[in-house]
Amino acid sequence: MLYFAYGSNLNHFQMKRRCKDSIFLKKINLKDFKLTFRSKYRAADIEPKKNSLVPGGLFKISKSDEKKLDVYEDFPILYKKYYFYHYGKKVMTYAMVNKTPFKFPTERYLNIVKRGYKDCNLDEKYLKKGLSGS
Repeated sequence: MLYFAYGSNLNHFQMKRRCKDSIFLKKINLKDFKLTFRSKYRAADIEPKKNSLVPGGLFKISKSDEKKLDVYEDFPILYKKYYFYHYGKKVMTYAMVNKTPFKFPTERYLNIVKRGYKDCNLDEKYLKKGLSGS
């Protein structure tokens, strides 16, 4: 199955540790969404926003990887699954269930995400925008 990472799972080392079968395919953009950070975990989330985009990493994951991600993402309590199509192929990602107010992430978490942006060769301007809370 295809999985779209946009937060700490962009980090290749972390993703491999969580999902041993995962293979990074390429970077893609999720259109009409914006990146934000929220909840008591101060974690990454996406929300609909016209003419905006969230860059991320497209990974191929196994069924057992998906089960591990479900546990890690606290599915279906904290995150729910969101599906979209990329060139006719179904892609799964996670979005938070409760859209609580913006909370700036911890330095540790943010460093993992920044490393992930480098690993996937993503434009950090979208991360900076997400961190502005606007």
